[in-house]
Amino acid sequence: MILSVSRRTDIPNYYSDWFIARIKEGFLYVRNPMNAHQISRIDLSPEVVDCIVFWTKNPANMMEKLGHLQKYMYYFQFTLTGYGKDVEPNLPNKREELIPTFRRLSEKIGKERVIWRYDPILINKRYTMEYHLKAFEEIANKLEDYTEKAVISFVDLYAKTLRNAKGLDIRQITNEEMIELAGKMARIASKYNLVIETCAEKINLQEVGIRHGNCIDKKLIERLLGCKLIAEKDRNQRKECGCFESVEVGAYNTCLNGCKYCYANFNDNKVKDNVKLYNRDSALLCGNITSDDRITERKVKSLKDL
Repeated sequence: MILSVSRRTDIPNYYSDWFIARIKEGFLYVRNPMNAHQISRIDLSPEVVDCIVFWTKNPANMMEKLGHLQKYMYYFQFTLTGYGKDVEPNLPNKREELIPTFRRLSEKIGKERVIWRYDPILINKRYTMEYHLKAFEEIANKLEDYTEKAVISFVDLYAKTLRNAKGLDIRQITNEEMIELAGKMARIASKYNLVIETCAEKINLQEVGIRHGNCIDKKLIERLLGCKLIAEKDRNQRKECGCFESVEVGAYNTCLNGCKYCYANFNDNKVKDNVKLYNRDSALLCGNITSDDRITERKVKSLKDL
């Protein structure tokens, strides 16, 4: 089993104490977002967890807790962009804090286990194509020896994204602009010895040197583990997503990063209410078990082909 920690919220930034407590106890609960009273119990024993994929914009709070994960293989998807507080209001300064944090994490666990995400790319009057190219190169220059891969994607203007980003005047980027911008980013990535991939993009950018990537990456995990995995593409993700199957452990409407392009927070008041329910010692992230809830053991197993 691969654990996704988490597409729905920044667990390393805000809930690392909870996650490490769950690792120590050996299980956690996940509420089904499509059926609120259905809860799965997930076994976290090292015998069934082949790899943990962390998604974060600031893993600083987790850095000193990584020793508790010695029995597990894991890697980080670390989003690091050029946006300011108008887009990512609750993140610390990129130059002064986040780039140094990225480098420290890489030094601690190895550059192959820290993937740099420059995404999603949105375009408006402030964040022009020229702005993104300048920011991308500055960050690439600082991360050259600290990661092997850069991942890009273009913002999807879902209704909830447009609602969250109201006031930013984001405009739709054309296919021609995507190709132009991606091609220039590919050249920058090559300059700094980085592989560059896209995340869940419909557009084919192979002609400018960018391949479709997989955030939950079977080849990378096999490389890290030193063995093959028997696994299928994740059927719960959209068609363009190349990730293979994983178990998601997060909860929607619990992330405090406040990013304006976020698809995982639907309502600021709901986030505030959910965060009040956070209890480090609870098996459930930001919630309580009620008499109407039904808890079932999710059948999980190792995917290793031994």
